[in-house]
Amino acid sequence: MSVPSRFSLAGRRVVVTGANTGIGQGIAVSIARAGGTVIGVGRSAMDETEKKVTDAGGTFIPAHADLADREATRSLIDGLWNEHGPLQGLVNNAGIIRRADAVDFTEADWDDVIDVNLRSLFFLSQAFGRRIVAEESRGKIVNIASLLSFQGGIRVASYTASKHGALGITRLLACEWAAKGINVNAVAPGYVVTNNTEALRADEKRSASILERIPAGRWGTPDDIGDAAVFLLAPASDYMHGAVVPVDGGWLAR
Repeated sequence: MSVPSRFSLAGRRVVVTGANTGIGQGIAVSIARAGGTVIGVGRSAMDETEKKVTDAGGTFIPAHADLADREATRSLIDGLWNEHGPLQGLVNNAGIIRRADAVDFTEADWDDVIDVNLRSLFFLSQAFGRRIVAEESRGKIVNIASLLSFQGGIRVASYTASKHGALGITRLLACEWAAKGINVNAVAPGYVVTNNTEALRADEKRSASILERIPAGRWGTPDDIGDAAVFLLAPASDYMHGAVVPVDGGWLAR
């Protein structure tokens, strides 16, 4: 079945960070289904993602980078643009999490999470925006926010701060760049089956309490998030700037 043109990513190259697993992998596969070319950024092997994208009829280009490395972050977008041609989309998905009581939280756990989840998001977006503006083209950025962009959470101080920041930067860049041909929006995933939520799902009591709160009655899947990201990358969302789309099974509606 062909994809309606307003929802198609045919002819578009989209960079997806953290594409090796979880939500990033789901986003990559959804982009492939919509006809886009995926440039997947990861610090580990992305063979599984590449196979899933290929099986979906798409093209996957791996780009290995550690976004905790500031120099690698600074040069990534220009390097990909120069090697593969103009980019039309950027999905800032890469993220890590550290869990500890606030009274015990270390500076290392603070810095590590902020560097990957927030600093890299801004500077990758900056590099992407500079190229779009310089070449007078159009582009779309989708940031992966979180329910913890709106809520406090428990024992995840740096993650909560980073996700509040991701939403703020989404809105700031939307205000600055909407008139320059760049859409900047965000998806806020709810509780999704990924490596980051493995500890929560393994805690029977906590997992049960989470499911009781979700009107849909299930944890989300990476595909749920990927399909929402495709909408924000496609022409159908051309008049959306600074929006955040919760994909949470109804969590925030409770």
